[in-house]
Amino acid sequence: METTAMKIAGVQMDIRLGDVEGNLNRMREKLAETRANGAELTVFPECAATGYCFDNLEETRPHAQAIPGPAIEFMIDACKEFGGYVVFGLLETDGGSAIYNAAALVGPDGLIGSYRKVHLPFLGIDQKTTPGDRPFAVFEAGEAKVGLNICYDAAFPESSRCLTLAGAELIILPTNWPEGAQTKAQHAINTRAMENSVYYIAVNRVGEERGWNFIGMSSICDPGGNTLDSAMHDDEAILYAEIDLERARKKTVERGPGVTALHRLADRRPEMYGPLTKSHGLQKPGRKD
Repeated sequence: METTAMKIAGVQMDIRLGDVEGNLNRMREKLAETRANGAELTVFPECAATGYCFDNLEETRPHAQAIPGPAIEFMIDACKEFGGYVVFGLLETDGGSAIYNAAALVGPDGLIGSYRKVHLPFLGIDQKTTPGDRPFAVFEAGEAKVGLNICYDAAFPESSRCLTLAGAELIILPTNWPEGAQTKAQHAINTRAMENSVYYIAVNRVGEERGWNFIGMSSICDPGGNTLDSAMHDDEAILYAEIDLERARKKTVERGPGVTALHRLADRRPEMYGPLTKSHGLQKPGRKD
């Protein structure tokens, strides 16, 4: 019989710029801890393997890796040793000039899927990386259908909605929120969960990197937008939550005994949303190469 219960974990941790080996070893240690506490899926921050605040692509290249590549194989081996699934961030090279801000989902049987960050802020190495070039996709981690976003993607409701329409039951957001992102941490994650009736986990880093201070404030939310666990501080922490995937599969929201009032997918009016696909002539601030 299929089970719909699953325990997930988010590791809010410090990361060392350019220390891929050290970062991976710490992630392995944290995975051992989350698995000992029963987590079937463990999430690490954005660029957890590599760090984020590189000054330029040339500085980044020695640390960026292919997917699949050594960092992916390391975490696959960790999953084979401890069990469970892992999502973590890294900088990805495609073998050419492009560098992507990426996240990967791995398990004991290998690489399950990866994602390249679509929305790039004018911050850190995202000033230089190439925007993601793949559609939003959903992958399977055991019984769970998970969608991957990264950091700034959470500011765009379209990202989560595309994943929900593709069947995501859990949306995973590795992030590097610096000072100034407190409002997003406090409100956006709950909103994305509620408006899509999905579970949502956002896992931020802490510590300082080249003058940037990272705020933590990771959280896990249920399909009603309620916080299941959070670390609303800038210290290292591990979050846990028991989730029931059936809640995310059932999109109806009841407002009384047996009374179905809301269905946030069926109640959509796509024919009215045409302006969302137009640029309206807006341009992003210039990128410095």
